[in-house]
Amino acid sequence: MSTEFDEIRPYHDEELPEIYEELIADPAFRQVTAYVMPGVPFEALAARMRSCRTKLDFQKTFVYPFLKDLIKRCTEGVTMNNADPQGCYTYISNHRDIVLDSGFLSLLLVEAGGDTPEIAIGDNLLIFPWIKKLVRINKSFIVQRALTMRQMLLSSARMSRYMHYAISEKHQSIWIAQREGRAKDSDDRTQDSILKMLVMGGEGSIVERLKQMNLQPLSISYEYDPCDYLKAQEFQQKRDNANYKKSTADDLKNMQTGIFGMKGRVHFQANGCINEELDHIDATLSKQELFSKISALIDRRIHAGYRIYPNNYVAYDLIHGERRFIDEYTSEDFKRFVDYLEMQLQRIELPCKDVPFLREKMLQMYANPLINHLAALEE
Repeated sequence: MSTEFDEIRPYHDEELPEIYEELIADPAFRQVTAYVMPGVPFEALAARMRSCRTKLDFQKTFVYPFLKDLIKRCTEGVTMNNADPQGCYTYISNHRDIVLDSGFLSLLLVEAGGDTPEIAIGDNLLIFPWIKKLVRINKSFIVQRALTMRQMLLSSARMSRYMHYAISEKHQSIWIAQREGRAKDSDDRTQDSILKMLVMGGEGSIVERLKQMNLQPLSISYEYDPCDYLKAQEFQQKRDNANYKKSTADDLKNMQTGIFGMKGRVHFQANGCINEELDHIDATLSKQELFSKISALIDRRIHAGYRIYPNNYVAYDLIHGERRFIDEYTSEDFKRFVDYLEMQLQRIELPCKDVPFLREKMLQMYANPLINHLAALEE
């Protein structure tokens, strides 16, 4: 592999022993492991790390059991349909949880007999040296942000070349979100900029370069979003202060809440590789029309693949003041969701709390997947 990827790629297996020692010597890493694995002597943990010869060994030894325990404690089950664990795809999905979208996908693919994918992760989340090392052990490659325009173009081109290399040479599946950051209102739309980045690497026409990536839209559906109240809070903060930006502490709180909060049922729906559909796209379209059309194709696949829960139907009826979907939920479902909503609203800590605005934003988060799902099925 060219050394040009060294700054962003996952570690090679032969690099792991040195990285383990750096982590073991890091007091911050020791502190975090004591929190995540209470009662486990650090020296025993260090010995287990040193015994892991490959990244997959590390994932099966540490990440896999952690996720399995998390599923027991914080969900009512995580499922996946239409998995092709032996295939090599770029899974492009909606984005609900900072950490667990890719984590659960990795676990599901391993349980289906496949390998874990490489994961695109923004460097804005790598706020401590131990986090950056840990995610690269966990098969993540780094998306560099907060760069100048020229630096961003160079960085995007390098990342695109790396992703093409991972698919074509390493035969390694990849996970990437359809947009930068999570859609706070759950109105999931693929950013054309993601596709423009993907075609910076590879060879041939735009369509040929995208086909080389074996794009497979993936729908992720959480029954409850533990960060819903934090997202609603951010909506009001941005409304009231145009210059508001989340702090590092905010990012940490979102990660922790997303990981350890209750999620109810979680479902992943693999929606098939779109290469055949790409072959039928009009090659005479302008670049912008072409990217828009392909983004819309990905969106339709993702929207059609959502699993719809009673919460989504209740939220739609509440926000529209209707009883359109009354047959899709029971009175218990209705009460459970309304009570949940009120509980989450109470967790919001703002000096001038606009409860009607916050409630509407939270309802939109649960209604939008249903709205988009219905629209996709009608097309």
